[in-house]
Amino acid sequence: MIKVLIVDDSRVVQEFMTHILSSDPEIQIIGVASSGEEAVALVLKKRPDVITMDIHMPGMDGYEATRIIMEKSPTPIVIVSGSLSVSEVSNSFKLIEAGALAVLLRPPGMEDPGFAVARLKLIQHIKLMSEVKVVRHFPNQMTQRKRSIVTIPTESSVNKDVRLIAIGASTGGPVVLQTFLSNLPKDLPIPVLIVQHIAKGFLNGFRDWLEDTSAIPLRIAINGELLKPGYAYIAPDDLQMGIINGPRIILQDLPPENGLCPSVDYLFRSVAEVMGSKAIGVLLTGMGKDGAKGLLTMKEKGAVTLVQDEASCVIFGMPGEAVRIGAASQVLSPVKIVETISDLCRK
Repeated sequence: MIKVLIVDDSRVVQEFMTHILSSDPEIQIIGVASSGEEAVALVLKKRPDVITMDIHMPGMDGYEATRIIMEKSPTPIVIVSGSLSVSEVSNSFKLIEAGALAVLLRPPGMEDPGFAVARLKLIQHIKLMSEVKVVRHFPNQMTQRKRSIVTIPTESSVNKDVRLIAIGASTGGPVVLQTFLSNLPKDLPIPVLIVQHIAKGFLNGFRDWLEDTSAIPLRIAINGELLKPGYAYIAPDDLQMGIINGPRIILQDLPPENGLCPSVDYLFRSVAEVMGSKAIGVLLTGMGKDGAKGLLTMKEKGAVTLVQDEASCVIFGMPGEAVRIGAASQVLSPVKIVETISDLCRK
């Protein structure tokens, strides 16, 4: 049985979430909490396998509760949000920064036509997150992480063989991307393309959260857009993102790959076809195999392929598969990935 603790200050939401999750025979609700203080106490007492966490609560909010839980009794935490407003989603990612694994939209009411699908997705996600082995977060760890990377020289010009960086990430990826983007050279002379697996509807808030610390401007990709040096482009919901000669972004309404749209494999294959050896592929933490085969294609075309190491990954699924099939030129920590890219972009 997967033991779940529900944290939300609304009695109605507590009952709704209990109804949804307890409908699965493999899930057991071991308690509900109406505040952050109550959540921390129940975690220490009952040791759940997964926590569903609200953001706004009286007294200790979801952010502070997440931070304390990850310090005292590390547990997989899934933020379940009832709103897709940009500010609310941006707040959700602050909990990701504190150690939560994922953010999901709460299913609609039972009378809604989309309830059955949303219910199943929530249950599946809770089950997947219960398998993640989270690590303890120490006080001030986030501040230390942001300050830990050496200063990257800004007097750089692009190496003639590097024209683009393509990045793929899934579970655990947002915090790594935050570290990565905040430590790139401010005058990075090439564009960056990003596929981050994220629940539909959360993209604008995700972009805003990353923008607070990013060294370069972030855009949600637009079909036909000419890539600009020193900009990062994030794949939008439900479209496969690739590039065509120019280079320009191409967004296509195509079926999912590896069950995902956008797919990292699709992006990497497209970059390999257009850019060949003039690209860098980066595969970060995530569950499953998406991106591994595409990264191998990039490597076979002569691109530099960098994979996040197991010690720093929340989940070594995607990077691990890339290593297994020989797609990685180098296996590095996020710090070393940034340093390597900086070296490749300098004379």
